[in-house]
Amino acid sequence: MIASLSGRVQENLADSLIVEIGGVGLQVFVPAPTRDHCRPGDQIFLHTTLVVREDSLTLFGFETREAREFFNLLMTVNGVGPRLALGILSTLSPEAIRRAVFHEQAEVFNMVPGVGKKTAQKILLQLQDRITPDIGLEPVSAISDTDTEVLNALTALGYSVVEAQAAIQSIPRDTPPDVEARLRAALLYFSS
Repeated sequence: MIASLSGRVQENLADSLIVEIGGVGLQVFVPAPTRDHCRPGDQIFLHTTLVVREDSLTLFGFETREAREFFNLLMTVNGVGPRLALGILSTLSPEAIRRAVFHEQAEVFNMVPGVGKKTAQKILLQLQDRITPDIGLEPVSAISDTDTEVLNALTALGYSVVEAQAAIQSIPRDTPPDVEARLRAALLYFSS
């Protein structure tokens, strides 16, 4: 079992990183936020999980131990494989997953590409007994149609889904509910 690795980012691919360790380049599949901020030449430390299949050995890496634990938990859900689990962690932080499970908000998982209503319900049901709630968690609010448009506009501008969601969450409550005003407020998040 490969529990962690430390090395230099050699290449940043569409869905993974090539990390050089002692002259050997390992392909490590990582969540989008990790991939987005890594540049060739950067030193990186990742907590890893090796997924063994009949025809492949695939290495998945995470910046935190908590993210790796959530990845492993998500893979125990019937119908969620390693790629979908990675997709969920590319869209939602471990904290957002914990809150969604604790508050039984299946719609939060529907924001993830590839997760339908049935899979979202399975995730909730199968993780409820395995994820302990932290005190003081606020529910993750379902995204409105207006904010969905803002999210789509921000991702079209090149921001990741995670960055776009953070910007939407930073929009002041007194912002008018139209798309243009909310998009301007969200863009202010990136300028600060």
